[in-house]
Amino acid sequence: MSDTILEMRGITKTFPGVKALEDVTLEVRRGEIHAICGENGAGKSTLMKVLSGVYPHGTYDGDILLEGESVRFSSINDSEASGVVIIHQELALVPHLSIAENMYLGNERRGRGGLIDWHRTNRDATELMDRVGLHELPVTKIGHVGVGKQQLVEIAKALSKDVRLLILDEPTAALNDNDSEHLLGLLRQLRDQGVTCIMISHKLGEIADIADRTTIIRDGRTIETLDMSEPDATQDRIIRGMVGRDMEHRYPEREPHVGEEMLRVEEWRVHHPTQADRVVIEDASFSVRAGEVVGIAGLMGAGRTELMMSIFGRSYGRGISGRVLKQGREIDVSTVSRAIGHGIAYATEDRKAYGLNLIDDVRHNTSAAGLDKLSRLGWVNGLEELKVAQDYRRDLNTRTPSVLNSVGKLSGGNQQKVVLAKWLFTDPDVLILDEPTRGIDVGAKYEIYTIINRMVAAGKAVVVISSELPELLGISDRIYTLAFGRITGELPVAEATQERLMSLMTMDKEGAAR
Repeated sequence: MSDTILEMRGITKTFPGVKALEDVTLEVRRGEIHAICGENGAGKSTLMKVLSGVYPHGTYDGDILLEGESVRFSSINDSEASGVVIIHQELALVPHLSIAENMYLGNERRGRGGLIDWHRTNRDATELMDRVGLHELPVTKIGHVGVGKQQLVEIAKALSKDVRLLILDEPTAALNDNDSEHLLGLLRQLRDQGVTCIMISHKLGEIADIADRTTIIRDGRTIETLDMSEPDATQDRIIRGMVGRDMEHRYPEREPHVGEEMLRVEEWRVHHPTQADRVVIEDASFSVRAGEVVGIAGLMGAGRTELMMSIFGRSYGRGISGRVLKQGREIDVSTVSRAIGHGIAYATEDRKAYGLNLIDDVRHNTSAAGLDKLSRLGWVNGLEELKVAQDYRRDLNTRTPSVLNSVGKLSGGNQQKVVLAKWLFTDPDVLILDEPTRGIDVGAKYEIYTIINRMVAAGKAVVVISSELPELLGISDRIYTLAFGRITGELPVAEATQERLMSLMTMDKEGAAR
């Protein structure tokens, strides 16, 4: 039996106006974890959609061989019948159905008369849940478990289909460190059990830790495949292959020019939107100055997003109290329009759900938050709107054939640039960025860091929430830490280390380190 389970030869895929893949080759060995790396828009997800039948045979050129035999998948059902299962970055789960119902949706366990055998369904689901380390009742609603456990449900669902080749697209992008480590440990177990895995990821540390081999794709072409056991298979080499150049620094250098205080929040208190007696943010106070990047660090559930959303037009919470001052004068931020009017902008961590209208084009998404700047007597100047979108496309190096293209068809990094363009167009004095580089590659990250530097060089104030402590240490001037909805510390970046930050982030409600 051959060691090769999958070969993709000469895969070429074209969309109107752009060639997404050109003569791509990929060879995956049986029982390995094979990583695929590349910048956003390089063609990684497109290649996996070709493999899994999302893009059916006939819509691309090239050949796919599974276990040495040519396969032509016309749909996802065809690929799954052959043991090829893909788990997309956006999980395909129904929140109001149970874990067991989601696992066997479309693959129901039927009994007499064609009716669903619920006893067998829940029993089989429990066995698979035990296999992936998910200790919940099979009747638990998917909407009642976290993202990390939802990922495990997706993997259990794949195992129910007798998976031979499991494809995971950015499986840890939305997970915290503990959930990520558990998921990677599960992938190692599956590998030992004979399941071959292909993993798309931008987290180079994870790739170095788990992958047996790594294929690099750039601009729709295969660059090289690295054996990760070789000493020259370093993160720097992967980055060089991804971006086509050496990156001496992960973070662009910046000369600090901190000015006057731009924004101050005092004694900010926020109650849960549906549980009136539950305090989510407790008496938080912080400030940010002109020309300064302030980082916000905290573990999942610490209240980082809730704090910033409540400040931005009270987009989160109820029973909110406290003061917001801009340049020493108290301002009213009780609605989003008032917050924007006072020069505050907030780029959400969930660009797909809250940051963009995915079915609309780049032009309309770019202008959405600043239509008043384009309006005359209630009418939007369409030509001016088009010019604005084209200018931001050029300035931010957004990769799209046209600003009239749907933003939903862009890669994650380019969608994030459209989000930034939308808020930059409002010309804010204070820009709040919530996980601005989540799920994007090192090249796109560098470009976003450069945009942040341009903002502060122009005298703007920037607040960055990030789960990646090295990122905060690389781009911030000062860092605040949160735990249990309380600000537990403030450090200038010159005095901050990952260890000191983690100690502050893990304080309990009484202020002691856990």
